[in-house]
Amino acid sequence: MPDVMSSSRLIGVGVGPGDPELVTVKGVNALRAADVIVVPVMDTGERGRAEATVLHYVPQEKVVRVVFALNERSDRARREAAWDAAGWRVAQLLREHGRVAFATIGDPNVYSTFTYLAQTIGELVPDVAIETVPGITAMQDLAARSGAVLTEGTEPLTLVPVTAGSEVLKDALAGPGTVVAYKFGRQAAEVAEALRESGRIEDAVWGAALGLEGESIRSAAELDGSPLPYLSTLIAPARREGGRGGKL
Repeated sequence: MPDVMSSSRLIGVGVGPGDPELVTVKGVNALRAADVIVVPVMDTGERGRAEATVLHYVPQEKVVRVVFALNERSDRARREAAWDAAGWRVAQLLREHGRVAFATIGDPNVYSTFTYLAQTIGELVPDVAIETVPGITAMQDLAARSGAVLTEGTEPLTLVPVTAGSEVLKDALAGPGTVVAYKFGRQAAEVAEALRESGRIEDAVWGAALGLEGESIRSAAELDGSPLPYLSTLIAPARREGGRGGKL
């Protein structure tokens, strides 16, 4: 593959959890300044949240859909092949256009597809400049919409992807501070059990499709074991005693 000019730039842009009003001004400017904007799609071809958000700010003709194995967890070889293909496609776009933005839901440095793409591009195109523009995360949006306070004083904040297993969540709930769980929809029953065992279910809240049609924000006490949307977010606030400023 021909060398990509050293002026080529790959920018990971966080576009938030779905509500287009939560894209930062810097993020919008980065999208508009890019020659093309890559949005990740599954092999089903359905429009994802990142693409839907991007189209509020740029015309369709600037958007390039690239298939990523976003839902492939069991077949590593297939997943690696899909990553390689996606990396080569983005490298080609960098050669043709020079300034490529990659739109990712949430933040590009928090459990993002962009992390893997940047690593692949760094190997394929060593001279490319790679940057990120931070985005609002689902936990921030859920906290704002539900009134849950993420941290106070000296409290720690633990973020757990439940795809790592419910035991990881149980360990976090046994510790201090607020616990946030991502991607727990398919394991909602185990999450509810862990919350009850830790005595933290009454104060916890979960949400899905934040800022979108079909938004759901509920008390975790209502969890009945039924499967939830995959991209569901949970906040289990810290146990707080001593009144205002009790943990300063």
